[in-house]
This record gives sequence, structure tokens and C-alpha cells, in this order.
Amino acid sequence: MLILSRKKDESIMIGEQIEISVVDIKGDQIKLGIKAPRDIKVYRQEVFVEIQKENQAAAKTGTELPEIELLSQSGERKNVPTEISAENKNEEI
Repeated sequence: MLILSRKKDESIMIGEQIEISVVDIKGDQIKLGIKAPRDIKVYRQEVFVEIQKENQAAAKTGTELPEIELLSQSGERKNVPTEISAENKNEEI
């Protein structure tokens, strides 16, 4: 881990696009300002950990979808499987 000392209104750069500035210091709390491109996601560490936990839990659960009904042009209802097998891959709905 790289450890740097900064005072209020001083910054550090990460690469060419990310700037982290010390905005304010009050007691044991430091306010940081972060300038980064919109496609760079910035999270507080505790929020990031919770997102990771939720993503891992979601990956473990099944995502089996229910069958849906479609109306054909003739008005006939057809059940459409949610998984496409090799047998029905080229079937017309």
C-alpha cells in the first residue's frame, strides 16, 4: 500500500484521469473530493463490499424464468420455453 501525506487543498493523481483532493479536515474526519471519468465507478469501501456480497448471492441463486405466452398472428396462444435447446432453436413462433 502506498501511503502519502497531504494537507487541505492538496491532491494526488492516479494515472492521468483520476484526482483525489483533500477538501476539508475536521477532527478525525477527512473529506475527499474525487474527479474521475463517469465510466469509473467510485464507491465507499463498505458500500463496495456490500455490492460484492449481493452480486455473489445473486450468482448462486437460480435464474429460472417462467414460460411466457405469446399470441400468434392467428390469435392462438403459444407457450414459449425460456431456454432454447438445439431442437427448438430454429422453430418459428
